[in-house]
Amino acid sequence: MKNLKKGLVILAFATFGAAFSSSAQIVVRIRPDRPHYTRVVAPSPRHVWVDEEWTPRGDRYEFAGGRWVEPPREHVRWVPGHWKNTPNGYVWRAGHWR
Repeated sequence: MKNLKKGLVILAFATFGAAFSSSAQIVVRIRPDRPHYTRVVAPSPRHVWVDEEWTPRGDRYEFAGGRWVEPPREHVRWVPGHWKNTPNGYVWRAGHWR
């Protein structure tokens, strides 16, 4: 009985995790143009410039880049986001810390 409960709990967490991590992708036929903006002075030497980021909003992407961010911890670097060309169109791959 204990093993059955333990198995059900593990299955529930695995199912929840899979459902939580999956998200719908927005596919666009033509990549949006990057807006022109001016880079402001960094708030501190520790901040990193995030140049281009796109955020899904409904069925489209909105530009959300051009900002200074502080790394979450030392010895990490920002990997910029990019547009991935798929057979159906372009999909935005968000930037992340590595």
